[in-house]
Amino acid sequence: MTGWSHFRNVLTLGVAVALLTPPVEDVQAQGQPAPQAGPAVSFPAYLQLVAARARSEGVSETTILQTLSGLTENPRVVALDRQQPGLQNSPPPVAGYIRTHVDAARINRGRAIYAQVSRMLPVLEGRYGVPGKMMLAIWGHETNYGSYMGDFDLARSLATLAYEGRRRELFEGELIALLKMIDRGVPRYRLKGSWAGAFGNPQFLPSVWLRTAQDGDGDGDRDIWSSEADTLASIANYFRDAGWRSGEPWGVRASVPAGFDWTLAADKLDAPTCERVHDRHSSWKTVAEWRSMGVTPLAPIRDETMSILFQPDGPGTAAYLLTGNYRVILQYNCSNYYALSVGLLADEIAR
Repeated sequence: MTGWSHFRNVLTLGVAVALLTPPVEDVQAQGQPAPQAGPAVSFPAYLQLVAARARSEGVSETTILQTLSGLTENPRVVALDRQQPGLQNSPPPVAGYIRTHVDAARINRGRAIYAQVSRMLPVLEGRYGVPGKMMLAIWGHETNYGSYMGDFDLARSLATLAYEGRRRELFEGELIALLKMIDRGVPRYRLKGSWAGAFGNPQFLPSVWLRTAQDGDGDGDRDIWSSEADTLASIANYFRDAGWRSGEPWGVRASVPAGFDWTLAADKLDAPTCERVHDRHSSWKTVAEWRSMGVTPLAPIRDETMSILFQPDGPGTAAYLLTGNYRVILQYNCSNYYALSVGLLADEIAR
């Protein structure tokens, strides 16, 4: 969890702050705001302001009182938030990150679960247009298939982060969304997760759960904590809503000729978000155009598919042709490290 990027970094695009912090290249991608001075009111007084906003948005008085009464700040959450890495001019190699996140244990566990849920996957793939391997890869990357989901009290964490003020608009909104979840019947015992407010198998933020979570098994409960069907359906729905194109890969490995002239691939459109992430990508061309420049796809991909060329660790290292579906993964967590490792893990799970 889902990770410190979703602000149209990891945090604002909808999932959350990952339990494992990603490399710094992409943490700075959206430009985190500088720390602000401490709030002028006390923590209890601030919670009264939150309560007033919650009432105005239709949250019941019972939920407000039961959730906000007696909350205290969590200094550990503030410390973790302030430890987030800042800008580095030279990001660490992607290859090292991939080795630790696309490892044999994660691949083998993913394949085992893939086999267990094989009967439901065609139904979900037909409904959402998202490959089952992508659903499994997100689940595996976020929480190692549910083996760690975090044990921070979400209400306390979100209230603390909102009160601190550095990203108040984001976290106060997520605290209100959490209250709405409780109003909709989500029990408090479920509402534990990462220090930054993400929870469940896919590490959703509360606003994402409200908007995206699905009842995949038809039992009337959107249970992304213990239901495989609900977890996978919810991830698939997120991807569909983010614009996943059915039948198109996220990307393929590619061979780049020695002496390739990168200036021919440098003209790019401005990225509306995650600027430092997208600054490392080439311009968009069809696969056929890349072929004409000597770039060879190493897996099947249609010649008319629009793609970018990405060789993150420099000449002589792994290169990729990445499609629009790669940018869907970036919406889950705006990090090249994250998106590449998710795509590669998905391919290994389905191999």
